[in-house]
Amino acid sequence: MAVFLWGASNTGTKYLVMEWPPIFVGSTRFAAAGLAMLAIMRWTNWLGKLTPLTPKLDKELWLRGGLCLGVYIVVFNWALRYTSASHVALMLGASPVWALVWEERPSLRWRSVQRYGAAGLAVAGVAVLFWPSLRSGTTRWLGELLALAASLLWTTYSRQSRALGARLSGVEVSAHVMWRAGVLLFPLALVELMATRGVMLRPGLVWVQIYCAVGGGVAAYAFWNGALRYWRASQVLLFNNLVPLSTMAWAWVCLGEKVSPTFWAAMALIAGGVVLGQEGWEKVLGARFVPAE
Repeated sequence: MAVFLWGASNTGTKYLVMEWPPIFVGSTRFAAAGLAMLAIMRWTNWLGKLTPLTPKLDKELWLRGGLCLGVYIVVFNWALRYTSASHVALMLGASPVWALVWEERPSLRWRSVQRYGAAGLAVAGVAVLFWPSLRSGTTRWLGELLALAASLLWTTYSRQSRALGARLSGVEVSAHVMWRAGVLLFPLALVELMATRGVMLRPGLVWVQIYCAVGGGVAAYAFWNGALRYWRASQVLLFNNLVPLSTMAWAWVCLGEKVSPTFWAAMALIAGGVVLGQEGWEKVLGARFVPAE
């Protein structure tokens, strides 16, 4: 359900940024979603209880969480302006591989070979996505480049979120960080509004924004958190590989986006890199096929 809702949210964001200023879209959504999640945790048990914040933790939530997430959503939304929603989602699907590489330098150990082999597959998938846009000479290559930057920024945010998660639950981190990111982006959103024609408050656009905040924010995180109660994090995170497929299907049905010829090849390479990079291959292949560290 979380994957289903996130795919629809990515497609809705693509629809919105073609009509509304991208920073305004990210700022208002994050502020609404974060405050809604905090309200639910304040008055119900659906998402868990709130932990009192210390001054130090509050500062870290602004600088390490809100700032990182704010920069990410700006790049993500602008990427959607220039390329397809499925391509942006697919680039984000490579973020677990960048995280694996970030955690250690190359060495002759099996685990290092495994991780950098996974990175090689992911990079090959990225190259497959880039090549047609570079050959065509259109501005689509800019969208692909921004999508790659968003993938790297999501990895950065995920590492910061993991550090914050040592003192708060995952839902608490998301709620606190989201509204802070929205507030930090609000001055830029105002500048963006003044520099453009403003916002056309057509009912369809408003309802899509509400869905993205509630469905792609509150509800999706509730389902995701529920899944983590029953399965290990590594199992749940593998479902991230389905988000590009969900996004592609939603964008095809709702926006009429065509599936590019390179999408499936890139999907196979990036997903293969993510799976290869996971730990536990000795259980699959047997200890004799996996060298000891």
